[in-house]
Amino acid sequence: MSETQLETPTPAADLKDLAQDIVRSAMAGGATAAECIIREGDEFSTLVRLGQVETLKEAGSKAIGVRVFRGQRAASTYSSDFSREGLDRMLNSALELAKITSEDPFAGIPEPQQLGSLAGDLDLYYADVYSLPGEERIDYARRAEKAALDFDPRIQNSEGGSFDAATGYKVMANSHDFVGEYRRSYCSVAAVPIARTEDGAMQRDYWFSVARNLGRLESPEHVGQVAAQRTLRRLGARKVKTAHVPVVLDPMVANSILGHIFEGINGDSVYRGASFLAGKLGQKIAGDQVTIIDDGTMRGGFGTAPFDGEGIPTRRTVVIENGVLKSYLLNTYTAKKLGLQTTANASRGLAGTPGIGPGNYFLQAGTKTPPEIIAAIPDGLYITEFLGHGANLVTGDYSRGASGLWISGGELAYPVEEITVAGNLKEMFNNISEIGNDLEFRGSMACPTIRIDGLTVGGE
Repeated sequence: MSETQLETPTPAADLKDLAQDIVRSAMAGGATAAECIIREGDEFSTLVRLGQVETLKEAGSKAIGVRVFRGQRAASTYSSDFSREGLDRMLNSALELAKITSEDPFAGIPEPQQLGSLAGDLDLYYADVYSLPGEERIDYARRAEKAALDFDPRIQNSEGGSFDAATGYKVMANSHDFVGEYRRSYCSVAAVPIARTEDGAMQRDYWFSVARNLGRLESPEHVGQVAAQRTLRRLGARKVKTAHVPVVLDPMVANSILGHIFEGINGDSVYRGASFLAGKLGQKIAGDQVTIIDDGTMRGGFGTAPFDGEGIPTRRTVVIENGVLKSYLLNTYTAKKLGLQTTANASRGLAGTPGIGPGNYFLQAGTKTPPEIIAAIPDGLYITEFLGHGANLVTGDYSRGASGLWISGGELAYPVEEITVAGNLKEMFNNISEIGNDLEFRGSMACPTIRIDGLTVGGE
């Protein structure tokens, strides 16, 4: 499958002028407040399977969104039609809708003194993600897959090697004279090999590398080899008997625990009373070693931006410090609802009410290496994959399918599958007893290896 659809990028100055023009037109049309967002970007994506190009996509896009307020009523619309008629239609539609939507006393854009943008180069954009000719981009994917297939004769099949690249530009303006802009880029390479034993049992796993620029990307060969190693260690998986044992989470799955904490401290779920962490500010909710930080200001971070989805400068927020809940993550709306201040975590698309998203959200690393953590466990489970979703954020009840490696005598002994891990999130956070030193960002959320005690591993 091939898809090509490229547009000539619009000069940034023109898009900034357009965003401000839309806001002025909204105010002239009867809005009491307004904001406009414009996004432009391009992306390249290819998947190579068994050496052959299976998908190839190259696309450019440009879209605009506007949100208007008439007092405490709000409405938003968006469009990819940048003709004068298209823009007028989009704006008039929003202005008309805002006459009939429900009033909300907490609605509105931030106060003028809250608005702004971080100064300086945040190391977010590199044009070199598009510097490779098309054939070489495809070759990145092919090399990653080939390295996995060549690694071991038991790897004879594959779900493919891939290479992706994208750049994006965002401009935002509102009726408090805020106008901000930034560019971002990223590229990634991945491989998903399939290994097979002589009796026909198959396993798959994956590995990937992602970076803001080509120079920081792991080599396709390294990615393919790690994917192969991760796949091979799953061969010969067996079931285990039900037991209460320590559980160690590989960083890739430890992220999901971090995600549950994020959902629990998300202002939307807190003000609705749909989180087991509602009303827990200042209370101890996790083990002493647990410190979680959200930082939208880190140079080069995958969750970094000069301002959030409402035009407020991003910042560093300590969410949990030594196990004590210090802050929820909030946008302007949820902060008003809770009588607190925004943490500059507004996240949004082109239209609609802003939600809440992470900056660079992470569990602070400990001092022990993963082998040191494993060495202290006579019997336990090292989890490399979770299956399904089994967390109830209201009660904290937790149960998920899993697979991984059994720990015996302080070493990874053999692969296991078809097991469940059960507990309660409240107890799980308190029972994080070890945190590894292997914190590495492969996205906006990152977690090192962690050990959790007191869980039930359900097997035979």
